[in-house]
Amino acid sequence: MQDAAPRLKSLVEQLLGSPLPVRIRAWDGSEAGPPGAPALVVRNRRALRRLLWKPGEVGLARAWVSGDLAVEGDLYTALDLVSGLIWDRGEDARSLAESLRDPEVRAAVRGLVRMAGSPLPPAPPREEVRRRRHLHTKRSDRRAISHHYDVGNDFYEIVLGPSMVYSCAYWEDDGTLEGAQRDKLELIARKLALRPGQRLLDVGCGWGSMAIHAAREHGVSVVGVTLSQEQAAYARKRVADEGLTDRVEIRVQDYRDVADGPYDAISSIGMAEHVGAERYLEYAEVLYRLLAPGGRLLNHQIGRRPQRDESTYSVDEFIDAYVFPDGELAPVGTTVTQLERAGFEVRDVESIREHYALTLRHWVANLEAQWPRAVQLTSPGRARVWRLYMAASALAFERNRIGVNQVLAVRTPEPSGASGLPLRARTWHPVVP
Repeated sequence: MQDAAPRLKSLVEQLLGSPLPVRIRAWDGSEAGPPGAPALVVRNRRALRRLLWKPGEVGLARAWVSGDLAVEGDLYTALDLVSGLIWDRGEDARSLAESLRDPEVRAAVRGLVRMAGSPLPPAPPREEVRRRRHLHTKRSDRRAISHHYDVGNDFYEIVLGPSMVYSCAYWEDDGTLEGAQRDKLELIARKLALRPGQRLLDVGCGWGSMAIHAAREHGVSVVGVTLSQEQAAYARKRVADEGLTDRVEIRVQDYRDVADGPYDAISSIGMAEHVGAERYLEYAEVLYRLLAPGGRLLNHQIGRRPQRDESTYSVDEFIDAYVFPDGELAPVGTTVTQLERAGFEVRDVESIREHYALTLRHWVANLEAQWPRAVQLTSPGRARVWRLYMAASALAFERNRIGVNQVLAVRTPEPSGASGLPLRARTWHPVVP
């Protein structure tokens, strides 16, 4: 008798206290749930054991990454519907314990345990990083960066496309990913007011796209630093292919070890999320020391919404375990405050949140279009991690759960106080006819 899906649907709804907005397809071929809705495909009983042993986001992630759980239908719609049941509930250990006092909830758990079979917990997927305290030492930062960025340059070529820019693009209507990434690099160059003869430090230079753009289009000399060996090798080849080795140097180096300042400008694009709250003031102070008086910093960084009680903030478990180990997000107000504490004068903050949602949807489409090759280059689990985190992140940007901000700051010289910016600073925005 094929009845696993109806039983599972009934037990899950009993556990959550609300109807499931998605269909369930179980390992025995049975289905239950609203017609036309995306389906959660529970491929085996092991998926249930993962969820029972680790309820919530991590259990779902383990089931997804291992292939025990899949989605049939539109992934974005499925994630949007499920997020209201899982991520938006905000349950912690105390509230979970309180819910287990309800006889209906306990009965549902017992029913799910019987359906799950073996009482032993499945081993986590090998793509999961062992949990640890966020130290943000130079050694731990190297390890975290390697986990995320040393997946393979060929894999990132699939996802990012020819631009090889792994940060939010800057879109216009009917634009292409490549054009939007070029426009983002040019936007940053204009905000920094780059001109021939200047020195630019690109912190977290990735595969060298900003360094190459700045040298080729604006005639500056660039030092790019990264902790990823694979990124550095790729960037150096690109620099050589462009004939820019006399103007661009790519180093495998921690930004805290850069000692050849001052620089006229510093770009930090999608790197500061790795710094950590405890180290952020140090990060800002290091960049301040490396800038010449009058120099500009462009800090391009993902931010989260502030909480009423900031002491309760914790990192996203799935992202920390599978994507960005030790990554931390801060509200944009906290970022501005720390930069000012380090001595910077913050002159402009531009939110480009919607642009990141568009960027991520293009990256997901790139990955899905070459899925067999992406799996071959990495692993099925790793490819699933990237697909899930990029799709979920796109929704988070669209729903204003997280944002991305470009903060332009100046090391304003003393005692003159001359910032070097024009009275109408936002001259970088094109006029739309």
